[in-house]
Amino acid sequence: MAQAIQTRGPVSGTAVTPKKRPKLFVLDLYRTAVGKKYVMAVTGLMLVGFVFVHMIGNLKMYLGQEDFDHYAEFLRELLVPILPRTVVLWLLRLGLLGAVVLHIHAAASLTALNRKARSVKYQGPRDYQIANFASRTMRWTGVIVFLFVLWHLADLTWGFANNWGAAAADGEFVRGQAYANVVRSFNRVPVSVLYIIANIALGTHLFHGIWSLFQSMGWNNPKFKQWRRHIAVGIATLIVVANVSFPIAVLAGIVGE
Repeated sequence: MAQAIQTRGPVSGTAVTPKKRPKLFVLDLYRTAVGKKYVMAVTGLMLVGFVFVHMIGNLKMYLGQEDFDHYAEFLRELLVPILPRTVVLWLLRLGLLGAVVLHIHAAASLTALNRKARSVKYQGPRDYQIANFASRTMRWTGVIVFLFVLWHLADLTWGFANNWGAAAADGEFVRGQAYANVVRSFNRVPVSVLYIIANIALGTHLFHGIWSLFQSMGWNNPKFKQWRRHIAVGIATLIVVANVSFPIAVLAGIVGE
């Protein structure tokens, strides 16, 4: 007796689902409001550190032209001869640029998330009512500071804005002559006024940013509420007073060639 030929049963319509590639934890975290807050806090901390160190370096203006120019040259010579001249300086600039881009993107996308979910606001029931004005103007002070940074680079790094107006009568921008470039720039009253206004906006932004940083990082124990305020006020005030003193000192003739 011939064996019966076994026929294949009906094919199931269920398709095999291909395995999904595992997502990066960092990207998944950044898509959440919590992740964006962390990015804003970390990049904000980086930028505060840069502004503070930059301010300390600029204080060498009061030591005279030789010391200030030597400091500017020191920045270009970082890790020479291990790395070529200005390489480290450009790496630092690119790192700061990346921090700025991430900071702005996190802030903008977090605002968009908050608008979609009005019941959960980034500013929530925080205890920073003391920073009410600063919190309401964060967007505008951020825009002012960003535009000022572009001007500052055009004036004292790239140099083409340094040759505009009354400064042109005092010579031209020369790369490496940091002291003379700064003095020539601040001798223009409109530039000094712009610098002062921008630094007041910077101080307001820093005050609320530092205050919020503690909240975003979870360092918001009620016991340290006053310390948080003192730290935010202290750092913002110190940076503003020091930075505003430079154009005032040049206009008053305290600093000059």
